[in-house]
Amino acid sequence: VQLQASGGGLVQAGGSLRLSCAASGSIGSITYLGWYRQAPGKTRDRVARIFSRGSTTYADAVKGRFTIFRDNANNTVYLQMNSLKPEDTAVYYCNAYKYELNLGYDYWGQGTQVTVSS
Repeated sequence: VQLQASGGGLVQAGGSLRLSCAASGSIGSITYLGWYRQAPGKTRDRVARIFSRGSTTYADAVKGRFTIFRDNANNTVYLQMNSLKPEDTAVYYCNAYKYELNLGYDYWGQGTQVTVSS
C-alpha cells in the first residue's frame, strides 16, 4: 500500500484546511484509513479514522471540528479541519491499517505540516 498525502500549510486560528491522502497498491483489504499527528516532542496520536464500511472515530480533541471522509472511486481519504487552533499544529500522517492472516499491518504516508498561528 502506498499513501500520498497533501494539503498541509499555514493558517490562522479559526481557519480551515483540508488534507488529502491517495491510496494505491494492494488496498482491497484495508480495514481502515486514518490520520495521525505528531507535534514536536510528543507522541504520534490518532486523530480520526474511517472504516471500510464507512463508520468513523475521532479523537476527543477534534470532535465537532474535524471530519474524515473518503472518495472510494479515487481511493482517497480526506480530513476536513475547521475551527483550527494553535494546538492543532503538528505533522499529519496518513495511515492505512490492514488485518490479514491474523496479523495487522500499518502503512504510512509522508507527513504534511499543519501550522496554526494565533
